[in-house]
Amino acid sequence: MMRRESSHQTTAGILCIMTSQEQMHTELHHCSYCGKSFTHQSSLQTHQRIHTGEKPHQCSQCGKTFAQLSNFQQHQRIHTGEKPFICVQCGAKFTHKCNLKRHERIHTGEKPYHCSQCGKSFANLSNLQKHQRMHAGEKSYPCSQCGKSFNLERALQQHQRIHTGEKPYQCSQLWKSFNQRGNLQQHQRIHTGEKPFICVQCGAKFTYKCNLKTHQRIHTEEKPYHCSQCGRSFAVLSSFQQHQRIHTGEKPYHCSLCGKSFNQQSTLQYHQHIHRGEKSYHCSQCGKRFTHQSNLQKHQASHMREKLC
Repeated sequence: MMRRESSHQTTAGILCIMTSQEQMHTELHHCSYCGKSFTHQSSLQTHQRIHTGEKPHQCSQCGKTFAQLSNFQQHQRIHTGEKPFICVQCGAKFTHKCNLKRHERIHTGEKPYHCSQCGKSFANLSNLQKHQRMHAGEKSYPCSQCGKSFNLERALQQHQRIHTGEKPYQCSQLWKSFNQRGNLQQHQRIHTGEKPFICVQCGAKFTYKCNLKTHQRIHTEEKPYHCSQCGRSFAVLSSFQQHQRIHTGEKPYHCSLCGKSFNQQSTLQYHQHIHRGEKSYHCSQCGKRFTHQSNLQKHQASHMREKLC
């Protein structure tokens, strides 16, 4: 049988719960600081820590303290590496449920946060708040070192690490450190093999969102980088930058042994084989080795001629 209930508060501070089966009176517990009421004494005690600042749950690994047991348990996953929340679409694992929910929007395309000024939608609340400050033109957090201003206090704190050299986010596997949490999370995908960014057209998976965006241009044929000198267009920024050196004559890659300069890093690496005497290209037929791929190809052509004879 379905249980229906309604409730009202009596003048004596008693919560009266009316059900179809019975009537119960539950005593309310009031916060002496703000007057808020709770049905359970334990809930009142947890609430009062907001006022008292009490944090009884302490992490034995790093000493950090917490007011609520649930927050303490979540924190411990940083040390244990436990990731109990799993994406059913791609298998990505997360420490916190909120991070899983945020991740799932990559697959669903859901953007629940809407800008009231221009109608633009966002998957994350933080991105909406950042966007809204663009409308307001608000930059209320200035850097005391260089004077640069930021919309968000968090953005200022991240920026200040450029000046201080602080890198508070450390990889537990390599002990490599990062100045931003996002950079650490990206780096950790090297160890986990996680590829959360999936192309809806062909199913290709990527570690980084920027790589997915670049890949998607194969399908859309978009080439957003245009050369102002010759009009040629490119899908990838690095290819565009390499191309521009043809016009500018810039050669930023220098050989430390002979001082010769090159416009591409790959050309420098190719050149350095000469100094090291490396012969990375070997013939699968006779085992002879060559410094340059072009020389190997010429050599392999001689085998072909021998077969024809």
